[in-house]
Amino acid sequence: MHFTVEAQSIAKRYLAAGAIAIDATTGNGFDTLFLAEQVGDSGFVYGVDIQTHAIEAVRHKLQHAGTFHRCRLTACSHAQLKTIVEESHQGAISVAMFNLGYLPFGDKTIVTQPESTILALDQVAGLIRPGGLITILAYLGHSGGKTEALHVGQWVETKKDEFDVERHQDAGNENSPILWALSKRFKT
Repeated sequence: MHFTVEAQSIAKRYLAAGAIAIDATTGNGFDTLFLAEQVGDSGFVYGVDIQTHAIEAVRHKLQHAGTFHRCRLTACSHAQLKTIVEESHQGAISVAMFNLGYLPFGDKTIVTQPESTILALDQVAGLIRPGGLITILAYLGHSGGKTEALHVGQWVETKKDEFDVERHQDAGNENSPILWALSKRFKT
């Protein structure tokens, strides 16, 4: 299973023209571009990454695709999401995507950290609209990856009263990435 493709396939069901979305770990911009294409000209995408050169590369990718005008890219930690999402969009986010680990083809010593990831997830849980989605893709094969996945898994367990949870992993591979998809329930 190609987990990034699966995450986008799941996310696509939650996106329509005019939707608001977040790429919480912009990286090389594949999810950012996917989200920008899905939300259309009336939608909006926030993208954050701690690495400035990643943000600049994604900016060029979005400009080339003609979708940059519907995006706001910010070089910061995903733990600062709530400070960059406009107040009018808080509680209205349709999809937030996390792709944890390091920047592919980048400096593999710069990785997402459990502490900032959990802070970001706590914020996003409050930013997502009822019926919205959070995808979290955790890679186990790098230094700290298993620890971060463990923390994320524990966080997911605490959210099962508020979210319906799917978990995907290749059971035959102990270092397989883990994909969580959390759909926020409507309050009854």
